[in-house]
Amino acid sequence: MKTELKDISDTRKTLVVTLDAEEVDQEHARIGAEFARMARVPGFRPGKAPLSLVLKKFGKQISEELRSKIMARAYQEGIKEAKVEVLHLVDADDPKIEAGVPAALSFTIDIRPSFEMPEYKGLAAKVAPTDVTDQEIDQMVENIRRERAEFKPVDRASQDGDYVKFSLEGSVDGTPIIELVPDRPIFGKMPQTWEEVGGEDSMIPGMAKALGDLAKGDKKEVEINFPSDFTVGALQGKKANYSIEVLEVRERELPELDDAFFKAQQVESLDDLKAKISESLKMRKETENRSEIRRQVSETLAANVEFSIPESLIESETQNILRQVVEQNVRRGVPQDELEKNKDELFTNSRKAAINRAKLQLILARIAEQEKIQAEERDLQQIIHQEAMRTNTKPEKYAKELSRDRGRIDSIQQAVVFDKTLDFLVDQAKVTTGS
Repeated sequence: MKTELKDISDTRKTLVVTLDAEEVDQEHARIGAEFARMARVPGFRPGKAPLSLVLKKFGKQISEELRSKIMARAYQEGIKEAKVEVLHLVDADDPKIEAGVPAALSFTIDIRPSFEMPEYKGLAAKVAPTDVTDQEIDQMVENIRRERAEFKPVDRASQDGDYVKFSLEGSVDGTPIIELVPDRPIFGKMPQTWEEVGGEDSMIPGMAKALGDLAKGDKKEVEINFPSDFTVGALQGKKANYSIEVLEVRERELPELDDAFFKAQQVESLDDLKAKISESLKMRKETENRSEIRRQVSETLAANVEFSIPESLIESETQNILRQVVEQNVRRGVPQDELEKNKDELFTNSRKAAINRAKLQLILARIAEQEKIQAEERDLQQIIHQEAMRTNTKPEKYAKELSRDRGRIDSIQQAVVFDKTLDFLVDQAKVTTGS
């Protein structure tokens, strides 16, 4: 066997493997003998038919088996002899392989790039303090009260924080919005809907502010300017006119800080509640800081080394990220036609993110190898339990289904290794605290 590695790029190679006629004949003889041992030929006991008759009767199957065996052997022994670590088999030619003839096979492969590892222990990171202020605690107490508030009808003009029930009907240049976006009536025509006066999360930009100082029965014409990047394509950059009528005004009534309130929060007193909030806020800040350290050390690692990234890895990560972005947009209610219109931008942004992610993965894989960081059985069991809970499936059933998908298992194990490696880097980082 002769092996030759030809450069296409730094990470993409052509592996050419040549077997002489004798090697092909030896494999052909082994396959023929196996067929002869197993074949059932009329007039002969199993395994007793002449080889010449077996070769004639099963010639096509033997040729297919020969091709499969030769290609597998050439690929496995070829990459071993070439001493390369293959990340992805991009393509393989479709050669005609027959007994008595040398076989030349060509494989296009992406290999793991070689690069000089940057220093990865003691990377600098800066995070915010985790101290919890009295102001933060008081704000959380207020937030809890607002969440448990009751809304009672009032006979007065609306104020910030009130909830208003109103009807709306809008148009753009005289065309009813319900005709422009028939599948999104909230923007076109609603017999009744609710909005918090002065709120920041209004479905229709500016509508929450327009509802201020209005009482039940009041009518108003409202002009709305939709931004150019609005989620609904038909309304992007449009000036709309809305006719609204207030149907009801409700005032937010906060609960008293009494025994009933404390009991609902599973505490005995206001001091207990504040202590519980303080602990929760501190834990949240520590978790956020750990995520921030991860981000900073990842950026530093990627910035400290340059190397070529295999195209197949970029393509795979691009598709993963693009799928996630599309799913997130669909959950947010972005229409399919809007996604289609922005597909080029989505792809470009996804590919850019994929390059960064692929680069980091290659670095993390090297660190994991050097530090002997591995995915252990308990890591896999934890993932199985989490995914089973998420999909409302019994862990045993999920594990059984997963066992049939080797690729999925490999993907999970790889993700675990990357996660544990990042944890290792965070633990090794030199962290300072500042504003």
